[in-house]
Amino acid sequence: MKINISGHHVDVTEAVRAHINEKFSKIASHFPSLISLDIILSKEHHKHQAEISTTYEGARLSVKGEDEVMYPAIANAAKKLDASLKHRKGQMKAKLHEKPVSTTPEIAHEIIQEMNLT
Repeated sequence: MKINISGHHVDVTEAVRAHINEKFSKIASHFPSLISLDIILSKEHHKHQAEISTTYEGARLSVKGEDEVMYPAIANAAKKLDASLKHRKGQMKAKLHEKPVSTTPEIAHEIIQEMNLT
């Protein structure tokens, strides 16, 4: 899985890159068809934000994590991304199952006409 990291008012150091790779290695193993992640780290109004966007099974997913410190913001976003990927995977599996077919109930007067009442 390819991880594209960019920073907005934040320096992306090697330690931050290593932390991000560690956090998202679990997600990469659980969702092998996930090709890439776009991560934008920013700091606005004394809050760190980590915004992650990706495409998984034809759906565009985007999550955002916030915290006063950068590392918990990244962890928060990773947790949200994992939850949204699991939700999407569940939607895809639900489409594979056969839907129940509803049958129309027989009308009472048709049943009575077929009965031998003599």
